[in-house]
Amino acid sequence: MNHTLDMNGLIPKLPIIQGGMGVGISLHQLAGHVAAEGGIGIISSAQVGYKEPDFLSHTLEANKRALISEITQAKKLAPNGIIGVNIMVALKHYKEMVQSAINAGTDLIISGAGLPINLPLYARQATNANHATKLVPIVSSGKAADVICKMWDKKHQVAPDALVIEGPLAGGHLGFSIEMLKEKLDILEILKDVKKVVIPFEEKYQRKIPLIVAGGFYTGEDVKHALDSGSDGVQMATRFVTTYECDAPMAYKESYIKAKKEDIGIIKSPVGMPGRAILNSFIQSPPGNKVCRYQCLEKCSVNSIPYCISNALIAAAHGNIDEALLFCGSNAYKANKLEHVNEIFTEINTALA
Repeated sequence: MNHTLDMNGLIPKLPIIQGGMGVGISLHQLAGHVAAEGGIGIISSAQVGYKEPDFLSHTLEANKRALISEITQAKKLAPNGIIGVNIMVALKHYKEMVQSAINAGTDLIISGAGLPINLPLYARQATNANHATKLVPIVSSGKAADVICKMWDKKHQVAPDALVIEGPLAGGHLGFSIEMLKEKLDILEILKDVKKVVIPFEEKYQRKIPLIVAGGFYTGEDVKHALDSGSDGVQMATRFVTTYECDAPMAYKESYIKAKKEDIGIIKSPVGMPGRAILNSFIQSPPGNKVCRYQCLEKCSVNSIPYCISNALIAAAHGNIDEALLFCGSNAYKANKLEHVNEIFTEINTALA
């Protein structure tokens, strides 16, 4: 069976996207090595400048500078590969990060944690707008896909270059209510709903809008099943954390390897969305919050949130596991060793052969 992922002319050798993971988990090392293997490597823009010396005093400028550097370094690792950026709609400086990514020559932007209604406008306004950056929203339902497609068509006269459909087994922030997550939702059923939604927009813009499933896909056989079931591509994140090439500190990788199935659960994130993470002592007994140092979110109830999400994710990026939010997918407990990115792609290639 032919498994070609064609995002309006952007075609990877393999229909695999490595999911964006922040803070500091998927940067240029992981993204570059994934792209060099023929997949699509994704850099997370979330507080990407956390290592910059002026991060606290000039957070936005530090993040923009670091994002440009990470894209540039990833492209050096994979000169012929595809490098993208994940940018959350919930970020306070969403527009600026979108435009920094495009100006740095990113091949695509994947955007979720909210509805990226104005993403095409911000992309057009970028200095380097002639670079054909593909725009890929993340959705979790046919309803969300319908809203985005209709709004992009009405306001911007474009359709998405692809859609990532993130299911209930994903890590990080989830586009489902707590009640919905208690149901046995099947991402391949959601895929069918989204397929119906995109048909009129495919007809209007005379091109296919590929659909990429995400959440709970861990093995080569998982990938094959998704593609054989009608998906055009698969986004995987958790599997890549326990690679030698992942930008995460060793303590973060070891937390996955040590985790048991019962150690992984649903949390309420300060962003206001449910998320999936390792239920460490920090999450089970959060310290509370009184001060906002970062102004990272468009909306943040500083005094009522259980902890500062930037503090918790930056702690994870530094390996301070006891003070960290450790996002992970539902299958993180399956990790039992470190491996190389190319070993994962060998497994996927074998399954698809």
